[in-house]
Amino acid sequence: KENLQRTSIRPCSPQLSLRRYFADLIAIVSNRFKLCPAARHLAVYLLDLFMDRYDISVQQLHMVALSCLLLASKTHHKTFCHNHSATIVFNPGKFEEREDRVPKLETLNSLGCMSSMNLVLTKQGLLHMELLLLETFQWNLYLPTAAHFIEYYLPVAVNETDLHDGWPMVCMEKTMLYMSKYADYFLEVSLQDHAFLRFVPSLVAAACVASSRVILHLCPTWPPCLQCLSAYTWEQLLPSNKQKCPQSTAQSAQMVYPVQGQSMSLHQYMQLPNTINY
Repeated sequence: KENLQRTSIRPCSPQLSLRRYFADLIAIVSNRFKLCPAARHLAVYLLDLFMDRYDISVQQLHMVALSCLLLASKTHHKTFCHNHSATIVFNPGKFEEREDRVPKLETLNSLGCMSSMNLVLTKQGLLHMELLLLETFQWNLYLPTAAHFIEYYLPVAVNETDLHDGWPMVCMEKTMLYMSKYADYFLEVSLQDHAFLRFVPSLVAAACVASSRVILHLCPTWPPCLQCLSAYTWEQLLPSNKQKCPQSTAQSAQMVYPVQGQSMSLHQYMQLPNTINY
């Protein structure tokens, strides 16, 4: 229900060209404080909601973006389980952040972008901004994102009966590891591109899994168990899959993944070999 009733974003912000920059800023700070993906995705969604309604200075947008991340990191998130015709099930505390992981004021002020913008955050200023944001969002921060749903889909994203290039899988554990890596990457791609705002988060998460299965050459591409769990057919996933998974021309070789903390463009990532060697 929350998935389908989530506030839609047009998006039509006059500052839409800056969205990628602020999404990357939120991701950098999130990684520095080891925040969970759900907090990062919620922060970007809150920022999208704000930018869709207001036109403010770039300097103020820095404060808004960081305040959105602070709110998201403080929120006691819950796992959203989805089915179009079923009731959402909540698992309390799944995404609750530890207090020591909430970004500290001193660390935020030490960011390079803050000095370049001649911006200094204060406790009073952040508190005022957080209250403004809460009023804007009508005090409702329990908003589902694709990061919530991906944790629901991943446990069944690979099955022992799946075939790899027409042959039985030799190592289920290794395939699941690759699935998690690719799904996480596609999840981050969806966060950076505003084109995905027109899709509900459960569909985006399902498309991340489907795209990963395509890249990993798993058959069937969208098995009945995933269709039943997500309530999406393969045809329903195609529009968002086309956004995520352009055809790769890479040659078959050993699978490689980017080192944690190392940035890599989508083009570079899609040029990586796309065959599992056991």
